[in-house]
Amino acid sequence: MSSSPTSFPSPPPRSSPSPEGLTLSLDGQVVLVTGGSRGIGAATVRLFRRAGARVVFSYLTAQDRAEALVTECGGREVCHALQQPLDSVADGQALIAAATAVFGHLDVLVVNHGVWPAHDQPVASMPAEQWRGTLGINLDSVFGLVQAGVAQMLAQPEPAGGSTGRPVKGRVILIASTAAQRGEAFHADYAASKGALISLTKSLSSELAPQGILCNCVAPGWVRTEMSEAALRDPEVARKALSFIPLGRAADPDEIAGPVVFLCTPWAGFISGEIFNVNGGAVLVG
Repeated sequence: MSSSPTSFPSPPPRSSPSPEGLTLSLDGQVVLVTGGSRGIGAATVRLFRRAGARVVFSYLTAQDRAEALVTECGGREVCHALQQPLDSVADGQALIAAATAVFGHLDVLVVNHGVWPAHDQPVASMPAEQWRGTLGINLDSVFGLVQAGVAQMLAQPEPAGGSTGRPVKGRVILIASTAAQRGEAFHADYAASKGALISLTKSLSSELAPQGILCNCVAPGWVRTEMSEAALRDPEVARKALSFIPLGRAADPDEIAGPVVFLCTPWAGFISGEIFNVNGGAVLVG
C-alpha cells in the first residue's frame, strides 16, 4: 500500500546579518513587571527600558523607590509605577486592568512578585495563616494576573509576522525558584507555591503557544536581594547555601533580569514551556 509523503511546514526564513550588529531591541513593546520597585524586579524594569520597551511596574509600599525608578528610567511617558497589593485573584485582575490603561495594550507580563517567609517553620507547626498567606501572594494573585493578562493579549489586534514566522501575540514569564524543583525544608509553603508556577508554565505553554502566546519560567537560586539579605548575613546560613553553588556566590539581580529580557526578544521566538534555571550550577534539574 502506498501513502503520500508527509508535508512539513517550512522553517521561517533566516534574516540577513545586520551591519549594525546584534540587537535585542524591544521597541514598541509594553511590559508589566510585578514587584518592580526593588531587587530582581527593579533590575528587570531597567533592562527592559534599555531594550526600548515601555514599562509598567507594580509596588506595594516602596513608593519613594518606585518614583525614583520611574525618573531613572525616563519618566512617566515610558515608565509608570502602580501601587497594588497582590494577595488574591481579584488583585491580579485589577493590576492588569490598571496597567493596560496606562499605555493602551500589553505585550509582556513578568510575574516577579512573591514572599519568602525567612524564618524556619516546621510543617507540623506551620500556622494555616502562613500557608494561606504565602499561597495567596505567590499563587492566587498569579492566576488573576495570567487570566486577565492572557485575555488582554488575545483580544489585541493581530501583530505583523516578520522574519521570525508566526506572529507572537504576547509573552508570559513566571519567576519561580530552584526550591520549586528540589523542595526546601522548613519552607514548604514557599516551595509548594513556586512548584505550582512550574506546572502552570507547562500548562500555559501547551494551551497558549498555538494561539501565539509564549510562556516560560525563570528559576533563580540564591540572589542578593532584600528578601534574602537577612539569611545571607547569617554566616552559617550563607556558608551552607553557597557551598551548594559551584560558582561560589549568590547572583546579582541583573543576572536574573538578563534571561528574563532575552526570553521576550525575537531571538527566543521558538522557546515555550521552558524552565530556565539561573543558579550558578546549583541544581541539575529542569
